[in-house]
Amino acid sequence: MHVAVIADRCSRRGGADQHLLDVLGELAADPTIGRLELVVGIDDGTARPPCPHRVVAGIEARDAHPLAKELDLHEFDVVHLHNVVNPWLLERASSWPALATVQDHRPFCPGQGKLQLGGRRCARRFAPELCAPCLGDQSYAERMVALTERRLAALAQLPRVVVLSAYMKGELVDVGLARERLAVIPPFVDLSALKANAKVQIEPCVLFVGRLVEAKGIDDAITAHAASQTTLPLVFAGTGSQRQHLERRGQRVTGWLDRSALGAHYRAARALLMPSRWQEPFGIVGLEALSFGVPVAAYDSGGIREWHPGQGLVPWGDVQALGRALASLLREAPTVDIPADFHTKAQMAKLRETYRAVAEKG
Repeated sequence: MHVAVIADRCSRRGGADQHLLDVLGELAADPTIGRLELVVGIDDGTARPPCPHRVVAGIEARDAHPLAKELDLHEFDVVHLHNVVNPWLLERASSWPALATVQDHRPFCPGQGKLQLGGRRCARRFAPELCAPCLGDQSYAERMVALTERRLAALAQLPRVVVLSAYMKGELVDVGLARERLAVIPPFVDLSALKANAKVQIEPCVLFVGRLVEAKGIDDAITAHAASQTTLPLVFAGTGSQRQHLERRGQRVTGWLDRSALGAHYRAARALLMPSRWQEPFGIVGLEALSFGVPVAAYDSGGIREWHPGQGLVPWGDVQALGRALASLLREAPTVDIPADFHTKAQMAKLRETYRAVAEKG
């Protein structure tokens, strides 16, 4: 089978980027894959994909934007779009034997990941008249609603759409995608790079990993950490628009870490904090923490409950409960690990079966 993977970018800087690289690594080692090629809109130089790759400008576009040059994909049995939200390209994919992996909310939420203005969780189905007030400026609202409608309509034309969690599947079913076309294939953790530098020693800490933005609950992390009354420092591993805000508050911020350095921080962590205020499509950093035996104190947000062992999971937005959960995890140090259903072999088997179904439809 010949497989072309089209992605917004080649990078190691985000969870979706790492998920793509992990999948490519498994496909490159699969003897049933005769040819594997990656086509991206941006290559930031932080990753070395395990297969030939090329850059075609326009793939990374968020608006409807034609590509800099036409993609010749007639030799491929399957075309896998990964984290592509350019409506023009999603529409073009209906002429290929294609599937798409939806990494986040952009095909069914024009706002901030099911998070309303004022920070309230949104439980409403996407509809222009309901969503526009959350977007502020009228012209911006109209543009974002139109983009969301085009993305959703384009996905509905594909024979298969992959999502990371049952939560994401439910959201897409609610907005009209056919249930039988949706495949739940969670990401998995490749430990080879995370555990490559086992000799690095970092002082014990409570860890936050991810983009430093309001939707990830950075201020709730600070409040919960204080409420737990732990003497362990809180360390933010990541970067983003709120980095300076955290540093002004006197917080420890590492910036972006490569996989080896991130693994060293997981080994030092006594607990991971995940106070996600947006609805997490999955929450891969939680699975990474579990792979190091690190318990996770988290809001019940989106797909988190599907992999979380239970102890340390609290109602969404209850920051005091999150602080108590953190204190309990630090005190009891429960034994945790990745659930059996989330290991690499099981997820790749699902993906290969999805590829076969798409190839057969032609």
